[in-house]
Amino acid sequence: MKQQELEALFQEKFEHNNYRLFFAPGRINLIGEHTDYNGGHVFPCAITFGTYALASKRDDKLIRLYSVNFPEEGLIQLHLDNLQYDPKHSWTNYPKGMIRFLREGGYEIETGLDILVYGNIPNGAGLSSSASIELVTGVAVQELLNLAIDRVELVKIGQKVENHFIGVNSGIMDQFAIGMGKKGFGMLLNCQTLSFEYAPIDLNNYHIIIMNTNKRRELADSKYNKRKSECECALKKLQEHVNIASLGELTEELFNSYQNVIEDEGIRRRAKHVVYENCRTIKALKELKNGNLYTFGELMNDSHRSLRDDYEVTGKELDALVEAVWQQKGVIGARMTGAGFGGCAIAIVKSDQVDQFIMDVGSLYKEKIGYEATFYVAHIGDGAREITGEELV
Repeated sequence: MKQQELEALFQEKFEHNNYRLFFAPGRINLIGEHTDYNGGHVFPCAITFGTYALASKRDDKLIRLYSVNFPEEGLIQLHLDNLQYDPKHSWTNYPKGMIRFLREGGYEIETGLDILVYGNIPNGAGLSSSASIELVTGVAVQELLNLAIDRVELVKIGQKVENHFIGVNSGIMDQFAIGMGKKGFGMLLNCQTLSFEYAPIDLNNYHIIIMNTNKRRELADSKYNKRKSECECALKKLQEHVNIASLGELTEELFNSYQNVIEDEGIRRRAKHVVYENCRTIKALKELKNGNLYTFGELMNDSHRSLRDDYEVTGKELDALVEAVWQQKGVIGARMTGAGFGGCAIAIVKSDQVDQFIMDVGSLYKEKIGYEATFYVAHIGDGAREITGEELV
């Protein structure tokens, strides 16, 4: 949708057009999957798909919310003094949680808001639309009410909403990538210390392609929390023999020396994925810095195999997609991205092969799965911000 259309809708729903425009991107994770909540490293970047919010301050304590993506929900009205989780309020629990936890964090929010939300992230694709809504709400509140909020603090509050309001035991990667993203750069983030390093992603004659399986997956209802508890179980066993605070502290060699203390073979494989994936992610930064895009692609392929065989979070749709990609010309590497259980995969593909690639992979996927995948050319963009001047929707 164009900004003029959004403005007309804002005027229709809220009967004024005194708004400011905010944006928070989605994210892809180039490598480093299911390492974030295990104290390891991730390598995400913000993308140019995301969530727009037209927002204005009110004179009372009402919060009025409308989503272009869920028009059937209509205009939802909340009160600042009653910000409890409510399953009937669907998507609005994300902005509600942000405002509630900002208030609980001591930030002065005593006036309500009118917020119209429009997202062009494919719904349920695993590109982190929920964190995008959290961060666009946080930035809008911060700017409209002139609050001094450190960006990393805003990122942490977004994660708190996911963990303690929505009930998903996710790590901090999504909010961090969305809050701290930088155009043309990925970031190696240590999820335990929150130290991070930007790395330029020079793709030369290649593009990042996002491929949506179009299998919906609801994260809170998936096996995500089960995987997290399996990793916690593995960590407890290892801590009886090794002085570590997280699986992310282990080298491959150290893990191999002690892995047999984890009696359960399935739980041992979960831990193996985390340790090896963390090491792959650190190697990936080094390879990218040295311009070794092909080696980076091999690490992506290894990552997918590990997520398929050891962590078991891919499923037939993601495997069909990635395995179809591996058969194509002009492909450097491919892997699932996000939590898994459906959602998206990414591939790095030679620019002049993209159209043929989409046709051929799409055909193989439909033949095997029975319905179509959707393809997007991704561009790496900046993090959550107010949009002013030339930068329009």
